[in-house]
Amino acid sequence: MHSLTPITALGGQTPQTTTIGTVTITEIETIALASVATRKGGKTATEKVVKSMIGAVPTVGKSTSKGDITGFWIGPEQWMITVPLETHETMVDDLVAQVKSKASITEQTGAWAIFDISGDAMPDICERLCAVPIREMTVGDVRRSSVHQMGCFIMPTGEKTLRVIGPRSSAGSLHHAILEAARSVA
Repeated sequence: MHSLTPITALGGQTPQTTTIGTVTITEIETIALASVATRKGGKTATEKVVKSMIGAVPTVGKSTSKGDITGFWIGPEQWMITVPLETHETMVDDLVAQVKSKASITEQTGAWAIFDISGDAMPDICERLCAVPIREMTVGDVRRSSVHQMGCFIMPTGEKTLRVIGPRSSAGSLHHAILEAARSVA
């Protein structure tokens, strides 16, 4: 039997946290993700499952939460569901059982890196990273935007907290871009 040790998106044994000035950048490794894509003829059944999980079906540019489960719109009749990894390890299997071939469910946990940016300068950092109207956005808003040529999801999670979800294969580059933006406003 192999003795394997899991690593974070940035390659460490534990998630990294960096403070620059009044801003903290935290690598998040405690969230599981799954995408839900409606199949032909499965819209009603899929939306019913999504609604039962998160309270409402997220519309364009929006997220919806119910308890510790959040979903956000990623495309026409497509959503990303995020849950605490520790308590929802079987989320994908549970979703597959519920949608009964009316949607395609894909495990996304290992495909994305998640970084939280918190602090007073968060809007300034966001403006340097991407072209989203961060000063007009509130909790529940989500935008897909390019951050240094990487397609990322940008979502405020609090008044001074921003979550950036980007491709795990480019986690180092994304983290570097966030750090450089933070240094430029420190």
